[in-house]
Amino acid sequence: MSVILLDIGNVLVTVDFMRFCRAVAIDLNSAPEEIFRKYCTGELKEKLETGWIGPLEYLALIASDSQVKAMPLNVLKQHWQDIFEPLEGAVEAVSFLGEKHSLWIMSDTDPLHFTFLLNNYPLLRRADRYYLSFEHGKMKTSVEAFSHVLDSSGHRADEFILIDDKVENGASASTAGIRSIVFQSWPDTLALL
Repeated sequence: MSVILLDIGNVLVTVDFMRFCRAVAIDLNSAPEEIFRKYCTGELKEKLETGWIGPLEYLALIASDSQVKAMPLNVLKQHWQDIFEPLEGAVEAVSFLGEKHSLWIMSDTDPLHFTFLLNNYPLLRRADRYYLSFEHGKMKTSVEAFSHVLDSSGHRADEFILIDDKVENGASASTAGIRSIVFQSWPDTLALL
């Protein structure tokens, strides 16, 4: 029995940050792209996802932006969390994999997204363990994130398989000795296993 490290975004659920950007933008012509650039990608978002910025501080930063509509923080939080949809085949694949493998979630995420996902997508509750960037402070683009998994798990690198949609995360896993599969669809991924 091996351990499958499952990414969340675009492996278990789809992620659409532009839904958030359009929902909060004052001007729909140019603001959504600017909001995306400032808050949905890059160094600032990485600070949120590695625990250097707290979620309420992050939301307050977004709320203070002149391109963002005035709204209570709890409404802004709802928009921030309302970016996910079920990914076709994920529920069945997780059920199938869980019969033969131990399933661990390994995700670059923030506390608001993870709490929302855990509460609204029961398939995430099937995991035996969670390795979340906001808890251990490392993104999967760094080998240290995978070294942390190995150091804290009691397992050898050859006992793991990472399923992730980002090639660069697979490269970091490989450097740590962990085999990876670049996710494109569940039928393709299951065939590769």
